[in-house]
Amino acid sequence: MLKNSGIAAKLIFFICLSGALILTALLMYNYFVTRNIVMKDLRRNAKNLACSTVNKIEAVLNPIEKVPESLAHFLEFSEYDRKELLDYLKAVVSNNPEIYGAAIAFEPHAFIEDSLYFSPYYCKDADSVKLTYLGGESYQYFYWDWYQVPKKLQKPIWSEPYYDEGGGEIVMSTYSVPFYHWVNGERKFYGIVTADISIDWLQDLVRSIHIYKSGYGFLISHNGTFLTYPPDENLIMNETIFTLAESINDKDLREIGNSMLKGDSGFVQTSALTKGQGSWLYYAPLPSSGWSLGVLFPEKELMADIYRLSAILIILGIAGLVLLSITVALISTGITKPLRALVKAASTAAEGDLDFALPPARCRDEAGKLSDAFNYMISSLKDYIQKLTETTAAKERIESELNVAHNIQMSIIPRMFPPFPEREEFDLHAVLKPARQVGGDYYDFFFLDDDHLCFTIGDVSGKGVPASLYMAITRTLIRAKSGHGLSPALMMTRVNQDLCVDNDSSMFVTIFLGILDARTGGLEFCNGGHDLPFIISAEGKIGALGESDGLIVGIIPDYEYNNRNITLKAGDAIFLFTDGVTEAMNAEEDMFSRERLEEVLGEIKSDNPADYSQMVLKAVEKFAGDNPQSDDITLLTLVYYGRGGETAEE
Repeated sequence: MLKNSGIAAKLIFFICLSGALILTALLMYNYFVTRNIVMKDLRRNAKNLACSTVNKIEAVLNPIEKVPESLAHFLEFSEYDRKELLDYLKAVVSNNPEIYGAAIAFEPHAFIEDSLYFSPYYCKDADSVKLTYLGGESYQYFYWDWYQVPKKLQKPIWSEPYYDEGGGEIVMSTYSVPFYHWVNGERKFYGIVTADISIDWLQDLVRSIHIYKSGYGFLISHNGTFLTYPPDENLIMNETIFTLAESINDKDLREIGNSMLKGDSGFVQTSALTKGQGSWLYYAPLPSSGWSLGVLFPEKELMADIYRLSAILIILGIAGLVLLSITVALISTGITKPLRALVKAASTAAEGDLDFALPPARCRDEAGKLSDAFNYMISSLKDYIQKLTETTAAKERIESELNVAHNIQMSIIPRMFPPFPEREEFDLHAVLKPARQVGGDYYDFFFLDDDHLCFTIGDVSGKGVPASLYMAITRTLIRAKSGHGLSPALMMTRVNQDLCVDNDSSMFVTIFLGILDARTGGLEFCNGGHDLPFIISAEGKIGALGESDGLIVGIIPDYEYNNRNITLKAGDAIFLFTDGVTEAMNAEEDMFSRERLEEVLGEIKSDNPADYSQMVLKAVEKFAGDNPQSDDITLLTLVYYGRGGETAEE
């Protein structure tokens, strides 16, 4: 009996020892699996954090770019005097809280013939704005980078951050847009329109990134200069990532800097930015300015819980083995009973019954701890499933509300085609294809009286629900201002005045508005910063309709718009579109462009407006391929047949 008992004890001991070895292997496997999961989560979280910060910055920079671009467009195609120039410039700074200052810097002797300098500059001053004039022997602005670089490149650019001594007297970055004048049929460079932003808010935003105890975010310019660097603020505006790499002789950091300046994104391991301590860096570009954001995660702090848990498990395993070798004969029976209960509980939980719980452990041995851990796991799993259910329900509710918003948005625009089958003088067709469930594009058409058709197309800044709400307001205002013999320009002017009121979000919209006299073919129209429509003659000639001489709507409240008039002949067609067509991109990030659109229109041999919509949409979809739609697409085609529909009869 004793012998048998000794054999049984040895058998149990070796079985337990084998189990302990297997448990150790499982713990090691679990460590590596957990580490891989943590690293995957780290990469995803790092990307989300960096992209979220980039989006916050881009959400400020993108609208800022539109303002000087629109003003430069206005200066190029409009007549103005000194007072109007100052009024427009003051409105830019007053109506855009993100813009610290703005200037219109003319070429020497361009605005005032006997003056070398003329550059009015408005900037924030407490709760108001102040006017200064740039230029002088100590500030020859036409030699500064913000003036010279866009002049040479002939395109808008963000400048390298600098201290504007003699101008704003702060550290700022300038978005510079060149503008031109037509002199004797030649397009001549005339000056630069600028919008300045203070770097302080950008530094505060990046400094707000806190990761564990020593993780941080930093920002570099398109030349590699540190704009923010929490470990050593003396480097800000004084050093680049390359001089830092040179000072510590780190080749990997130089390669990271080169990749960041190229506009790449990446997730790499480095020790150069944490004083020799291992860390992980995720970096992503800011598309507007060419700057790059980096987010640093310290590996030691990140893996601290795993290391601590591993150490605890190893200590517990060793203690258990020592204790097992001494007391195996005494506790063998006590161990098997809770293990059987644990197996039963695990089987019950595997079948989906999470209400099963083990009774409280009588002993605080390994089996007792395992029982408590199992109960804790079941409790945590139930909480997780409950939260997941609530999250799923909330997501479904949001998706349902967005579907309702989509249906409402689509219901407020005309969708029955042909819309006026009883009218033989013309026909029209329109398509709206949002990039998201709801969007900011719109079209509309309605009769002002028996013979005058009002039609319009627009594109609101931004996307999603805010843009769709702004679109609905714009459509309502246009309908409210129509009638009473008002011209398109006067309607546009009044809509602009209403949209500028309490426009704290600085949203705006581009609008093309036309009124067609169905009896005579006379077309009166006004363009508010929208892409120029095409006019296709009955002979197949294609050209731009009008000129982009109107400012975008919702920015300057006292701006007055201009009318233009043409007379359509039988067989002429008007094709209106939004920039979702011309800016559609393929996998190589090439744009569809206005030139490709004109080629597609030239291939259409039909007087049915629906054929225009179908063929253009097919051409855009074929060009984009699998690349997702990035912006709303809206098309509107109007074909004039003449009195009695002579073209249709032919």
